[in-house]
Amino acid sequence: MALYSEKVMEHFLNPKNVGIIENADGVGEVGNARCGDIMKMYLKIEDDTIKDVKFETFGCASAIASSSMATEMIKGKPVSEAMTLTNKAVAEALDGLPAHKMHCSVLAEEAIKKALEDYDNKKENKK
Repeated sequence: MALYSEKVMEHFLNPKNVGIIENADGVGEVGNARCGDIMKMYLKIEDDTIKDVKFETFGCASAIASSSMATEMIKGKPVSEAMTLTNKAVAEALDGLPAHKMHCSVLAEEAIKKALEDYDNKKENKK
C-alpha cells in the first residue's frame, strides 16, 4: 500500500491556490517546530465570504497537500463556515493521511483560523 493517497499526491504535485494575496484581509502563519513545517494563509473577504485564498507552505508532501485541500474547502464559503473547518475534514478530503502526518492537517486548520482571527481584528479596528 502506498504511503499517500492519490488525492494527497495530486495536491502535492499540483497544489491549488499557491501564492500571496497583496493587501489580504486576513493573514495567518503557523509552524511546527518539531517537523519544521511552516504555513501561511492569505484571505480576501467580501461580504463575509471568502472570495480568494492563497497559501505558502514550507514542508513535506502532507503539509503542502493539506494547505492546498484546505484552501479549496473554504474558497467561496462564508466566514462562519470556514471557521468550522477541522483538521479531520481536511484529512478525510485527502482520503486520509498517515498517522504520523496528521499534524499537517492540524496546521492547515490553525493557519486558516489565525487568518480569520486576523480578519476579525482588522474589522474591529476599523470600527
